[in-house]
Amino acid sequence: MLRLVASSALLLSAAGCGAGVATVTVPVTKFPGYEYFPLAQDRKIDQRFDLKLDLKNYTNPQDIVHAYLRGELKLAQLTTVEAVDLCQRAPKRCPVVVLVLDESRGADQVVVDRSLNSIAQLRSRPVAITPSTLGPFVLSRALALNGLGLEDVELRPMPLEAIPKALGRGEVAAAALFPPFSDQAIATGKVRPLFTSREIPGQIFDILVADPEFLSANRPLVARLLRVWQAAHKEAAANPDAAIATMARREGVTERGFRDSLKGLVFFSLANQEPLFVQGGVLERNLSTVRDVQAYLGLVPTASPLPPVDGTVLRQALQSGG
Repeated sequence: MLRLVASSALLLSAAGCGAGVATVTVPVTKFPGYEYFPLAQDRKIDQRFDLKLDLKNYTNPQDIVHAYLRGELKLAQLTTVEAVDLCQRAPKRCPVVVLVLDESRGADQVVVDRSLNSIAQLRSRPVAITPSTLGPFVLSRALALNGLGLEDVELRPMPLEAIPKALGRGEVAAAALFPPFSDQAIATGKVRPLFTSREIPGQIFDILVADPEFLSANRPLVARLLRVWQAAHKEAAANPDAAIATMARREGVTERGFRDSLKGLVFFSLANQEPLFVQGGVLERNLSTVRDVQAYLGLVPTASPLPPVDGTVLRQALQSGG
């Protein structure tokens, strides 16, 4: 998913907590789908599971990727793009997928100049992408459904925050974006969405991944973290107005804006995630397709390793009452 990244690292410590309580350091960044660990901390949900969430904010997703590469992070909330990238850059620490945080069904968009009436009209025109995000993947799907490929447009790599202004100035004819950047672009009055992830269900996910060595040694602990995540979602469902107010305030957006952003995301309960983790299933196929697009762009080798998909921690969380 075209997405700024958030991530989580577990530092096992009893400092400031009762005996047996693990401090969970969670570096986070702004995105609606990543707000449930902060909500858990705000509502003290983590304490029910003998965990203490220690949130640390990051503004640059690549800083978090680099922190994982340096060995500072053991768990991370990522797009599938970052997970594939990490496997290529650190194959011995290729992160293991343990949870689906959300699926994009409308949140990711290809916005197009209002003078154009179809994705097919993008042939030979400049289109903005941010290579370190799922933008190229989203764009590739939109083009394929209209008889085109990435080679049929002029790709213009640029930072996410620069894209809305580039669209407003007419420097590019289209871009692959997600909120709040898509909202900012549409607010210029120059573009409108002509393709969204709603048209490709089951293809865009945010995931929780774990360092393989850490996971092997700490499966029960990671299972508890999954239960914290599930309990935060239950809290949001039981008290939606209060939860929305808390999460919107942390994101720095209006409550209405936050609600609108959530409409483009689908969240799966732990009980409904097991089918996603089967061998040869949706997640494995998705990761393979993402790698193909990244390889086309020259960002990873064609034979780059893929993140393993492991449903055992999910099952352990369910058996513990998740």
